[in-house]
Amino acid sequence: MGAQMYYIIPALPEMVVLVMALITLMIGLFFPRHKNLSYYLSQITLLITAGLTGYMLVGWGVGVDQASVLFHGHFTLDRLAGVLKLFIYLFVFVTFIYSRQYNQQRRILNTEFYVLGLLSMLGMMVLVSSHSFLALFLGVELLSLPTYAMVALWRDRIPCSEAALKYFVIGALASGLLLYGLSMIFGVTQRLDITGIAMVIAQAPANQYWVLVFGLVFIVSGLAFKLGAAPFHMWIPDVYEGAPSSVTLFIATAPKIAGFAMMIRLLVDTLPALHIQWQELLIVIAILSMGIGNFAAIVQTNIKRLLAYSSIAHMGYLLLGISCGTPRGYAAALFYMLTYAIMALGAFGMLTLMSREDFEAENISDFSGLNSRNPWLAFLMMLTLFSLAGVPPLVGFIAKVGILEALIKVHLVWLAVVAMFFAIVGAYYYIRVVKTMYFEEGEKTDPIRYSWDTNITISLNSLAVLVIGIFPGWLFGLSHFVF
Repeated sequence: MGAQMYYIIPALPEMVVLVMALITLMIGLFFPRHKNLSYYLSQITLLITAGLTGYMLVGWGVGVDQASVLFHGHFTLDRLAGVLKLFIYLFVFVTFIYSRQYNQQRRILNTEFYVLGLLSMLGMMVLVSSHSFLALFLGVELLSLPTYAMVALWRDRIPCSEAALKYFVIGALASGLLLYGLSMIFGVTQRLDITGIAMVIAQAPANQYWVLVFGLVFIVSGLAFKLGAAPFHMWIPDVYEGAPSSVTLFIATAPKIAGFAMMIRLLVDTLPALHIQWQELLIVIAILSMGIGNFAAIVQTNIKRLLAYSSIAHMGYLLLGISCGTPRGYAAALFYMLTYAIMALGAFGMLTLMSREDFEAENISDFSGLNSRNPWLAFLMMLTLFSLAGVPPLVGFIAKVGILEALIKVHLVWLAVVAMFFAIVGAYYYIRVVKTMYFEEGEKTDPIRYSWDTNITISLNSLAVLVIGIFPGWLFGLSHFVF
């Protein structure tokens, strides 16, 4: 019995999330008048799972010295899984805080939002701990399916239903591409576990090489779809704009971290023998993402679409770090992913905060005169936007420097120059929003009302981009600890 308990303990956080999601669903069904009960249960669930994961990562020692692989090679708890899970809990926790008031004002199904959010987070947890193609694909689908439903939760708004349909169709296409690529790799190796596949590929004969590269192309295409990188980015602007801001906030943060983990599991852990091939693919996708994302964002008037194209550009920088093929590059990419999620959390959180029951803060013009209405919120938004632009000493600048340094270390100086050029282009549209907040008169003069917990959270969230930018050592150290 003791050995069996030891066997399942690393998966205990996933079990807790699943059980608590079902309990939250039932309580929301039988006690519909207690609107905040589902919210508090969800937040308690996140705190419990964070404690369990932290204890296993640090106190119990799992994943620190060596990875724990269990369930017949399908599940692992290593440094990467433990650290990414903790950040996923944090971002989902903050997302729920931002979303509560926004959802209540629009009568968006309260219990369903939190239950679907927990189930999607469960998929992220399975994905970052996957050690086989089977567990990985299960995690991808469990992550994706609840988010399709979340986009359509605001049933009174037609654009939400349209965005959900687009998201579902394109997500199904991406899953098909990914699964087809995985099937090609499985056909050659006859293995499902990541370690076994990597060993077989390293010894594969030359006549099987073209099949592996063929499968790699489909895998990278599926990964680019999930991350929202060009030229597989077409769903990002429409879904970000059409979905409720609370759901856009969810999609733009934690799932990106899971997508990063999926890329590490598939490319770095499974296909290191094909590094040259996937490096070339990632470089092309990264350049396209930075170019399309930054230039398309310049002409946007809707701030959700602007941030959507900004996300595409930032995924390009992330891919540059992974394409280096070195621990330094992977650590720089992880640092970039975590800091981008913090910045996106602040930017989209501000949209939910500024929106009211009869008003959606979706256009850049909606931020006109924000400094006159609330100087503190304008300052926080300015910090977030300048960090996204890469202005020193904010964390966005440090993250870009880490990527550039990793590129230079592997003698990809020309690629670092290209990345710097696109960073300069991208600074324009962020500054345009700041100019609107500080130097243009707005039509609305009424005060912006929000709860005390939202006030504390948005303040800590936005100030974090400054504090981590000045003291980045601990997060850099954590990123290098993972790799």
